[in-house]
Amino acid sequence: MWQEEFKNALKTHEDLEQFFEHSFARTNYPLFIPRVFAQKIKDKGLNSSLALQFLPAVAENSKVGRYDPIGDKTYSKGNQLIHRYHNRALFTPTTVCPVMCRYCFRKNELADKDELFNQNFKEALNYLKENPQINEIIFTGGDPLILSNEKLAGFIQDFAEIESLKYIRFHSRTPVILPSRIDDGFIEIMTSARFLFKRAMLMIHVNHVDEIDYEFEAGIERLVEAGIEVYSQTVLLKNVNDKTSTLASLFTKLSDLKIKPYYLHHPDEVLGGMHFYLPLETGRRIVQPLHDLLPGWSLPQYVIDIPGGEGKISALNPEQFEFSGTLLNRHGEKITLSHHIPSFV
Repeated sequence: MWQEEFKNALKTHEDLEQFFEHSFARTNYPLFIPRVFAQKIKDKGLNSSLALQFLPAVAENSKVGRYDPIGDKTYSKGNQLIHRYHNRALFTPTTVCPVMCRYCFRKNELADKDELFNQNFKEALNYLKENPQINEIIFTGGDPLILSNEKLAGFIQDFAEIESLKYIRFHSRTPVILPSRIDDGFIEIMTSARFLFKRAMLMIHVNHVDEIDYEFEAGIERLVEAGIEVYSQTVLLKNVNDKTSTLASLFTKLSDLKIKPYYLHHPDEVLGGMHFYLPLETGRRIVQPLHDLLPGWSLPQYVIDIPGGEGKISALNPEQFEFSGTLLNRHGEKITLSHHIPSFV
């Protein structure tokens, strides 16, 4: 079922305008929205949080921002692996996504079919075997859940044979965009992974409570009943979810569904995505009140990926709360986010 929904997508500018009966800006980036999800956007309206995230905007043609905002290319091993952190590695098995998010931090690499995604699984396995300090493999992309159950199962089995790998994690937008993807086969795969690894986790990307509907809830219920650990990650986006009350509603809803809010990402300085960007001080003032509104188990870590590839650090340093754009890196050194914020932000 989900495969048919995936194939039946809006892929061209003409498809988009015909479906929504509206004119849209042309951009340099590809377009892909499954019609089943496009209908949800249409129902919410062209000024909704869904429309802003997934429909093209003229601001995407701005030349401000970074092609590779978090330094993926710096830490790419040229074999489907990105090894930024000592004990864990990202695995990029596909460039395909269930939808094109207009704020995506990899939108430029994905649009250009960058060498970052070159396929060489044999070399990836060899690298992991030669680096036994890596004990966690994290599926990213693209979106790994777009792969077939058979393909996912094959990858999982190969990784399970590497003794040093103890944990496996999947990062995905698919359960939101195509909830039918949480089918019997996928439940079986995740259940199997629980026994092949010490922990198997699913990290779902969701930014707004409007993305959550009955089908999504039903899929999550099946995962939870099967004993699968489900977490969420959210990106703070200007005009989409940049209000304390909006985030509180989202994290409360996720917690009620037994999804643990894990990361709230400060937006990256993405080329073609700077209209979603907001200053660090603004983000801190939005996030800080959540500590009074939510219990600790409903609060995600508010983090920022430092440009250049140093990785994630806390974006909420109370001692620096008043200083826009200033924070400490993992070595305790002061750094400044220096990118100019364009006038349309």
